Amino acid sequence: MADFVGRRRELKELREDIARTGLDTLSGRKAKAPRARVLLVAGRPGSGRTALAEAFVREIAEDYPDGVLRTRLTTPGGETVATERAVRTLLEGLGEPTPPGAGEDELSSALRTALQGRRAIILIDDAADPHQVDALLPDTPECLVLVTAEGPLTGIPDVRPCTLGGLDTPSAVRMLVHRIGDIRVTADPRAAEALAEECGGQPAVLSLVGGWLAAHPKASVADVAKQLHDMPPGLSGPLGRGFRFVYESLPQPAQRTLRLLPLAPAGVVDSHTASALAGCSVAAAQSTLEDFAALGLVHSAQDGLFMLPGCLAPLLQALLEAKERPAEVQLARARMLERTVRLLTSCRAMAEAADGEDADLVRERLDGLPRALRFPDRRAAATWLDTRLPALSAAAALAVADGALDTLARRLVAALVRALAEHRGTAEAAPELYGLHRLVLDVAERRDLHREQAAALLNLADLDAATGRTQEALERYRAALVAGKAAKDPYATGRAMESVGGAYQELADWHRASDWFGRALSQALARGERGDEARLYGRLGNVHTYAGRYGDALRSWRAAAAGYRKLADVPGQAKALSEMARVQEYAGRPEESLHTCREAVELARKAGDLRLQAALQVRLADTLDRLGDPGAARLHRSAADRLLGDDPAACEIRSGSD
Repeated sequence: MADFVGRRRELKELREDIARTGLDTLSGRKAKAPRARVLLVAGRPGSGRTALAEAFVREIAEDYPDGVLRTRLTTPGGETVATERAVRTLLEGLGEPTPPGAGEDELSSALRTALQGRRAIILIDDAADPHQVDALLPDTPECLVLVTAEGPLTGIPDVRPCTLGGLDTPSAVRMLVHRIGDIRVTADPRAAEALAEECGGQPAVLSLVGGWLAAHPKASVADVAKQLHDMPPGLSGPLGRGFRFVYESLPQPAQRTLRLLPLAPAGVVDSHTASALAGCSVAAAQSTLEDFAALGLVHSAQDGLFMLPGCLAPLLQALLEAKERPAEVQLARARMLERTVRLLTSCRAMAEAADGEDADLVRERLDGLPRALRFPDRRAAATWLDTRLPALSAAAALAVADGALDTLARRLVAALVRALAEHRGTAEAAPELYGLHRLVLDVAERRDLHREQAAALLNLADLDAATGRTQEALERYRAALVAGKAAKDPYATGRAMESVGGAYQELADWHRASDWFGRALSQALARGERGDEARLYGRLGNVHTYAGRYGDALRSWRAAAAGYRKLADVPGQAKALSEMARVQEYAGRPEESLHTCREAVELARKAGDLRLQAALQVRLADTLDRLGDPGAARLHRSAADRLLGDDPAACEIRSGSD
């Protein structure tokens, strides 16, 4: 970092602390378990604790070949980051999967397992309390954990803080030189020292004042030092005075834009966010943000993003509350959320266009969107989604928590769900989708929106089921059924009943599974939903087969095959007949199984399903072996080999009969 100067004593102290003998060793006690060394950089906001931590990481990075993992535990606005979110961030940095809906303990265990045998640095920024940090600590002593916080981490043993005060005067002056050049400092070195004193040696204040001086090349260092000295007391020390000095020098429109920035979710701002909050053009917002970055009021990041410094957030929040009417604040927040919804719509449309969706539908979604809200291509849209995702997730959570913008909140969550599913696919996006479906559920329960409640519960239960939390899924499916009935939604109730049956099937409770599949089938029959009928007959056939009720299983599979035949679904009919053949073989009726299997082979050939054909040829071979005809069996196995060679997928149906 260009502005990092001094702190040589602190850097030396941190390096020595890595090898320092632990308290347990000194006292002769044996540690309960080996853990990573934890170093703490403590200091008030604006003291440069993060800059020092990053500088130290750069110094020692070569000693940790497995890299640096970073996470924040407090947003710039002061909100505590959920521990699950922080652990997920670290796991994603390691390229490890994060199961959707997993709790803190499960994720922490996964993180510790992933770090076994690695030599990495974990940089934890802005820790609010030791409990957050403890969940992130690896068990391997080869790793190093570096934490920044305002105070001590009481409760985590053997942590000695490196406490920061202000920079020494020579270092503070060097920081000013980095910001404004050396001419004005050389011309009046005593004025530069006086200014460094007025700034309390705090890097954040020096950055603000230095940025202002850089933007005003004719201003003298001595004048600025005097103005800071003469400012009224009660402005939160040097940081408050330095901030107020810079803020009051801004034009009125820029002042208003700046004091609205605390509304930006997760303290992440781009030109669209600032434009929507302030009600100005995107170009004007971009220019204003660049000016703010030059002044040290925001930090410039990649891909057009700017970060609000955490040390300025309380000052800006106080200004927001003092100078903006609540109605204006709510209107600004609504504009920002509406802009986000429209950007997500555009983002999703670009993915659909790339996937070959109907051009007219894509054009219809983009109609009415200004050119500034459109992405040039899918890649640009995907990059926008990836880089903004933490802020987008925070925006959704804040909108739901607000309670006064539920309609916008629901639209925002729905738009984010669709954009993620379109760009990443449901499976890859599952961890994010889980949290979003929970937000939908919160709004639906608060507003008694039974249809949305049922949909959210079904989505959450599906994700639970996919990750092996079958009991939790079952409870949610039952709750979805209650909500679906309250909404008088036959689709939701039918899907919930079928899903309850599926959960019981996963739990090997065949009696309850067949009961619930039967209920879902009765509803499908009453409504004449032929596709659902055929599928549910098949699910009943499976359960009866597992339970050893072969007569019931055959009746169900025969009905499923008939249903698929009426629908002209040849692959579905072929698969149903193949299952019939399997049950007939289980029931000791090999001749009937042979006949049904041959019929299924013809249908699979007609459907062009080579994989199913090959699997059925293998089943025919197995049946012929049992009937004492090994020559014919060899012919069918050769046919399977010709269809798919050595592909093990060809044996899927065979494995089901073992």
